[in-house]
Amino acid sequence: MKNIITQFSRIFVGILFIISGLIKLNDPIGFSYKLAEYFGEPVFNMPFLVPFALAIALFLVILEVVLGVMLLIGYKSKFTINSLLLLIVFFTFLTFYSAYFDVVRDCGCFGDALHITPWQSFTKDVVLLFFILILFFNRKLVKPLFGNTVQNILAFASIALCAFMGYWVINHLPIIDFRPYKVGTNIQKGMRIPDNAPKSVVEMVFIYKVNGVDKEFSEKDLMALPEGATFVDRKDKVITEGYVPPIHDFAMEKEGSDYKEEFLNEPKLVMIVAYDLVHADKAGLIKLEKLNQEAKAKGYKVIGMTASSPEEIAKSKKEFGMTFDFYFCDATALKTIERANPSIVILEKGTILQKVHYNDIANLKL
Repeated sequence: MKNIITQFSRIFVGILFIISGLIKLNDPIGFSYKLAEYFGEPVFNMPFLVPFALAIALFLVILEVVLGVMLLIGYKSKFTINSLLLLIVFFTFLTFYSAYFDVVRDCGCFGDALHITPWQSFTKDVVLLFFILILFFNRKLVKPLFGNTVQNILAFASIALCAFMGYWVINHLPIIDFRPYKVGTNIQKGMRIPDNAPKSVVEMVFIYKVNGVDKEFSEKDLMALPEGATFVDRKDKVITEGYVPPIHDFAMEKEGSDYKEEFLNEPKLVMIVAYDLVHADKAGLIKLEKLNQEAKAKGYKVIGMTASSPEEIAKSKKEFGMTFDFYFCDATALKTIERANPSIVILEKGTILQKVHYNDIANLKL
């Protein structure tokens, strides 16, 4: 019976780690954004780690997949199980911290393929911890499936394949696009809220300074405010989250006007997404004006989309000779559209027909 439970735990943990790791390895840049949230001031306040978020993300997701493979084939079982235990303890701490303090709404455990709440993430990690502890106390029952040579080949092949996959998706596109802006999506439809959609329940919270200390009061508590309390601030507390459409915070703004309705009705639109022009890839920016001229010659409207300031836009246009106009959109929304900075999206009346990394501009079908 002990052996059956151990082997079930081995298969369950191994497969789940492989699936979770591969989903994130499909989009390591997206996972790096999630790690940057954890490193930010509201959570762990370790901004010095933000520049290394992508490298850390790649290391963690490759480690997840490789450890899952190593567990399934029984490769170096003591090292593998100890590593899995350390990893799941670390993840359990992160998900508990996120859930308890409500600081990161989605841990990114399954990337954009499956969004789960912080408490669901924590529960998932507790379940995994339970099964990994079974493996830890019964690791002598985790035997190799093959001889040493085959075991070594499989282990190192998994590392090499994961590293190649990581390199490929960073320099091109995710193999599978799980995001709201995948090819075939109509942006207008993605922004619509159904008539019967649940609405958010929001409570106003008032902050008053009482005896030198900031305290929160609900609207009904205002009638019984302590003497000498002074108003500091007001905020909205979400009691129940309502329906949020798959596409939100999308805009095409310039000089205070939103051109979203106009541009999303264009039959032939090239949208160049560069969420941060300062840190955009220079080799990619150099290619954009040539693309602009080719697209315009074929009847396309060409626009840029960025979250950069007007000063940064003017500087980049001058440096790289870009003659198309840029429109403002929130950086988070632009990062969701495409990870590459810059990237190119082809639309027909708001429907996404094609998306390419700046390395693959030659593959565009205009």
